[in-house]
Amino acid sequence: MINLTNIIKSYPLGKERLVVLKGISLTITSGEFVAIMGPSGSGKSTLMNIVGLLDTPSEGSYLLEGKEVGNLNENDQAEIRSRRIGFVFQSFNLLPRMDALRQVMQPLLYQGWSRPKAETKARESLHLVGLSGRISHNPNELSGGQQQRVAIARAIATDPAIILADEPTGALDTQTGHEIMDILTNLNKLGKTIVMVTHEPRVATFAHRTIHIEDGLIRSKENI
Repeated sequence: MINLTNIIKSYPLGKERLVVLKGISLTITSGEFVAIMGPSGSGKSTLMNIVGLLDTPSEGSYLLEGKEVGNLNENDQAEIRSRRIGFVFQSFNLLPRMDALRQVMQPLLYQGWSRPKAETKARESLHLVGLSGRISHNPNELSGGQQQRVAIARAIATDPAIILADEPTGALDTQTGHEIMDILTNLNKLGKTIVMVTHEPRVATFAHRTIHIEDGLIRSKENI
């Protein structure tokens, strides 16, 4: 599913270059649930951005479903992103004046779905995350956990192969965070490949495997 080979990412810093990723090689198979952990500044968010085609490597190869995608132009990357990758963020990223149903419909409409088909699919996605009874509520009428459920429903509405979750429980209390992890676990059982960045060891235990990154390098790979 995901095959990274000797990924290097650097940024200009004055007359020098700041090397954030220093030769990352990693394979994630279809249907895996992988957690990525590391201290602040370790490179884990940069790695997640490259996997999600939000950034491009300076050097190295990125094969997604067998296709080289690391060197594609922005439009081609955006097309793959919209159809094959779903994103879940700590901050939910919901539009404040849009109800849950329309939040989930939006990416489908962008892809050219008809409104009736988009609405049907959005309702199905919200039902899958346990929010059938809250579809007409705006974000300010929903709890943090419910907002994250809307965000997950939006991420899965386009039927992506991969879900990238960046600190999905970071803004939630322990019990609510556990409920969100149960949802991600169930999606993984349905065949979704999940790659999750987290700083919480308790949350990482939901994954099949934990990748520890430090100073831009993979330090260990632990199977649960």
